[in-house]
Amino acid sequence: LSLYASEGSWHGKGNAIRRYTLRMDGFVSVNAPLKGGEVVTKPLKFDGSRLEINFSTSAAGTLRVEIQAPSGKPIDGFALGDCAELFGDSIDRPVTWKNNPDLSLLAGKPVRLRFELRDADLYAFQFARKESK
Repeated sequence: LSLYASEGSWHGKGNAIRRYTLRMDGFVSVNAPLKGGEVVTKPLKFDGSRLEINFSTSAAGTLRVEIQAPSGKPIDGFALGDCAELFGDSIDRPVTWKNNPDLSLLAGKPVRLRFELRDADLYAFQFARKESK
């Protein structure tokens, strides 16, 4: 999203137009400091075979995702310890557990997502049916 604003005033000779840009889905984020934080979704059902996230971290920051049963118990193979640590800045990074992003066996079943953040911002997540690139 791009926003344009004029800079200048009624006094002086200079005038300019400035362009401001926001990342996709970047109006608001869940964020946590370096000491960490987490957020857990309500139970949800999804259609798709992979989870993609829109996030950014500092150089020292990380983000991991756990998939839980509606009771809050981690689903085997999708626990926090199975998730590869994510870092950097991306609008559609696939999440992997044990080097595998495939969630097709969980599609249509109620699950919770637990996001663990350390010096990170989570802007959005989506379930995709195939690779986005």
